[in-house]
Amino acid sequence: MITRVWRGWATGEGADRYQRHYETEVLAELRAVPGFRGARLLRRTDGGLTEFVSLTDFDDLDAVRAFAGADPSVAVIAEEARQALTRYEERVTHHEVAASG
Repeated sequence: MITRVWRGWATGEGADRYQRHYETEVLAELRAVPGFRGARLLRRTDGGLTEFVSLTDFDDLDAVRAFAGADPSVAVIAEEARQALTRYEERVTHHEVAASG
């Protein structure tokens, strides 16, 4: 299994807007991808800045490509997300799941 890791940051109301976007749009899109196994959105606020970490699980890199396109290291960021976030990673990392409990 492969976990795709991406981070973005937002302030104030933008953080809530991004979380709603993830819960409604991103998860719906991911669920339609063959080989998608699950997702988690982590949220941490420090001062006025909220950091999000998106962890998405796929069977393999072919399943990742079905979601992300030919270059799976490029982040998939919808316009609605770009407007809610103050900054975000343009690239993602992929990790093989070594152990799970």
